Amino acid sequence: MTDQAEAELKPLIAAAFVDRDKLDDPAHREAVEQTIALLDSGALRVASPPREPGAEWVVHAWIKQAILLYFGIRKMERVEIGPYEYHDKIPLKKHLDTQGVRVVPPGTVRYGAHMERGSILMPGYVNIGARVGAGTMVDTWATVGSCAQIGAGVHLSGGVGIGGVLEPPGATPVVIEDGAFIGSRAIVVEGVRVGAEAVLGANVVLTASTKIIDVTGAVPSETQGVIPPRSVVIPGTRAKRFPAGEYQVPAALIIGRRKASTDKKVSLNEALRDFGVSV
Repeated sequence: MTDQAEAELKPLIAAAFVDRDKLDDPAHREAVEQTIALLDSGALRVASPPREPGAEWVVHAWIKQAILLYFGIRKMERVEIGPYEYHDKIPLKKHLDTQGVRVVPPGTVRYGAHMERGSILMPGYVNIGARVGAGTMVDTWATVGSCAQIGAGVHLSGGVGIGGVLEPPGATPVVIEDGAFIGSRAIVVEGVRVGAEAVLGANVVLTASTKIIDVTGAVPSETQGVIPPRSVVIPGTRAKRFPAGEYQVPAALIIGRRKASTDKKVSLNEALRDFGVSV
């Protein structure tokens, strides 16, 4: 992120977010338009990765505010692309060829999302504010929600649902870190973070309240919200008591770790074979 852009644009965005009447002022409207353009080009991003191990991702709430304001200043319009017709406020991303991005019809990337060079979108969807890293594959009917941060070399398998987190502006988006493998029909929402090179098996569901249970030791260990790097995860259940009785609710089970002694491709294959993870 450029310090100059933040210094110039952030005060105008923040003021307009508090008082929407300021959007009648060309300077405030231009600040919104410029922020979205910088998001689209990759010069800005909704959340920045930690600069040192163990630190948290940094959310730039003012950029989320700009996205919300952008919806307010845009008008509905008809967009015709060949045989397809759309009716929406947000235009589609353009000049994918010069950016080195492959999008297979009818894959859709909204303006204000950034896909790094070498990323691939099969017939899926990438929403405004999202960022997709270099060499990442967004496979068929996978969706990347608004403001989600997808790292480099990630594979989002068919039908994966990465949730959008646009409001409140300060909320952490869903983060999938570099080299992670997300199995078919897995769902990651509500600001959950999947650590680098982790493997999620098919149909794993991760929400902010999902219990993540490490079962690799003699005693289970429960956490929420974060899958540690290089973890191998499968769907599971845990018992929870309700007034009507005890029932099983979804959980995510950490059943092992990818081995550091092998490269990413071999490590993934070993994880799937050794732990019987479906993708």
